[in-house]
Amino acid sequence: MPDHLHCIWTLPQVDADFSTCWNMLKGYFSRHIAKGERISTGRKSRRERGIWQRRFWEHLLRDQIDFNRHVDYIHWNPVKHVWAKRVSDWPYSGFHRYVEQGVYP
Repeated sequence: MPDHLHCIWTLPQVDADFSTCWNMLKGYFSRHIAKGERISTGRKSRRERGIWQRRFWEHLLRDQIDFNRHVDYIHWNPVKHVWAKRVSDWPYSGFHRYVEQGVYP
């Protein structure tokens, strides 16, 4: 999505520290894109960019039904936010991989 993202991660049992993983991902991304976004005074004082919100929402998937529900939500999100008319119209979606794998028709 242009203004937010959703993902499902499988982290190794020996290192399931998703907070550090997000921090590293956000830092790497921020260092490798051009500057130019509006940055508030508070963010400037903390040496933050204006790209990411500070917090995130995490949810431990409980079972296959929960997993399926979250995958469907992620695939539907571009339609919900009017970036696409149909799930299959959003070119950046993992939906296309699911179709290739035969999960979806």
